[in-house]
Amino acid sequence: MTTTVLPALFAVFLWWFGTGAILFLDGLSPRTFRWSLLGWTGLLGLGLAALHLSADDGSVTGAYLAFTGVILVWGWNELAFLTGWVTGPRKIPSPPGTAAWTRTRHAVAAILYHELALLGSGAAIAALTWSGTNRTGLLAFAVLWTMRLSAKVNIHLGVPNTGEGFLPDHLRYLASWFAVRPMNPVFPGAMVLALGAQVMLAWHALHPAASPGEAAGFALVAVLLALAILEHAFLVLPLPSAALWAWAKRDATVIPKPSRRSA
Repeated sequence: MTTTVLPALFAVFLWWFGTGAILFLDGLSPRTFRWSLLGWTGLLGLGLAALHLSADDGSVTGAYLAFTGVILVWGWNELAFLTGWVTGPRKIPSPPGTAAWTRTRHAVAAILYHELALLGSGAAIAALTWSGTNRTGLLAFAVLWTMRLSAKVNIHLGVPNTGEGFLPDHLRYLASWFAVRPMNPVFPGAMVLALGAQVMLAWHALHPAASPGEAAGFALVAVLLALAILEHAFLVLPLPSAALWAWAKRDATVIPKPSRRSA
């Protein structure tokens, strides 16, 4: 049980604390952003080093090291985006009444550099781990990237809870590409695919033939996917998600309701 339960608790803690740390740093004065990003750039280097060192380590320790490395790499991308340093060439909202296809192009332009940075991060992780035996880091990044892309698409197409209140003031223009709707046709399919992948990862983690390192690695990634599915649930269910990080963002429990926009 220690090869699955302890990794699960570790994954939940990193998700909760890492998200809170980023929200806290993003809530500071913009004058601190360059220093926060510089500090996390050091963590980015440590994350990449951890992925390199653990690439051929199939032990439980190797699984933890690779998973932590990916979270540090992902955290740099999130902080760079939320502080406004790596977003996209478009910095203004779409005017009201913009055609749907033009609105989508504007949305892509607003986050283009961020998406390219994520792809570059994924390529770096693949290069560092591809020839190794420990695939925990690569799987974890694939889960993060896929589920984050799914969340962005669903928020753009329309969900009840867009999370607009989490946007810092300097990124409020992004909300012009959010749509508030009871549901969109992509969401159910995305959830079915994610749940199917969740079952597969859990099966590998609990398989009797799995080594302790494999069980720990699959458990870490499985819980990460479960948390991403939970974040998707926050998009459609009236759950107080902001309360999870009230300690990091003092106004997190007072999130303004998004306007009733539709695409």
